[in-house]
Amino acid sequence: MGLDLGKIKIKRFADGEIYVQLQESVRGCDVFLVQPTCPPANENIMELLVMIDACRRASAKNITAVIPYFGYARADRKTQGRESIAAKLVANLITEAGANRVLACDLHSGQSMGYFDIPVDHVYGQPVILDYLASKAISSDDLVVVSPDVGGVARARAFAKKLSDAPLAIVDKRRQGHNVAEVMNLIGDVKGRVAVMVDDMIDTAGTISKGAALLHQEGAREVYACSTHAVFSPPAIERLSSGLFQEVIITNTIPVSEQNYFPQLTILSVANLLGETIWRVHDDCSDGYEPYSSLGID
Repeated sequence: MGLDLGKIKIKRFADGEIYVQLQESVRGCDVFLVQPTCPPANENIMELLVMIDACRRASAKNITAVIPYFGYARADRKTQGRESIAAKLVANLITEAGANRVLACDLHSGQSMGYFDIPVDHVYGQPVILDYLASKAISSDDLVVVSPDVGGVARARAFAKKLSDAPLAIVDKRRQGHNVAEVMNLIGDVKGRVAVMVDDMIDTAGTISKGAALLHQEGAREVYACSTHAVFSPPAIERLSSGLFQEVIITNTIPVSEQNYFPQLTILSVANLLGETIWRVHDDCSDGYEPYSSLGID
């Protein structure tokens, strides 16, 4: 964006409480707070809330919470009795803290936008990954896009349509518990093809690595993994670097520490995507405005 980062002082007290002080005036300003609520999720969410409150009390005109990765997004509905819908709770906290708008990237499910009682700008990491894949010069006749589970079919179908209208395959899995996936069978043909697996996030990599093993069994020539959010909870790195994948393509919506790098990993930047969207929000530009028309922004 060509701007200097705003000056802010953040520290922890001895008991773990968070202290925030803005080091410059924001009175009457459009403030954009960039904070992915990634692990440690509770720390980062609380830090964001305190920053929003500090800006509100410093008389900022507008406060936009830029959340490249929205933690608790998977807790978006009740799957069993007596469960919390934590995504709605976190949305309420952000709203009540004083945010006027939220800019999020690749929410786990579209309905999460409805949990906020303030405007939500939802952008997708797909264009960034698609541009990179286009530079790989893989023959479109060899490509097949694979959804690692039934829930991601709509996402994979949209991805396949933009990737030379590639055919679609689906891995059907039955989940036995949280973070435990069991692959059952494959719907579609991958024999002799380059399979591109698409998901919104990679957590423990159980789903995507078991899916990749199945694709190799079914005769796939190469398997690529594409994901916007790299949560990378253990043992994700061991699974992803085990030789199942030709390349693991992610974005930097979540910072990846150097100790989690491995040879097959490619990290793409969403800086241009978020930067141009922030300009657009600031300038109140409409959907069809030319510089942003290719970004796939709602």
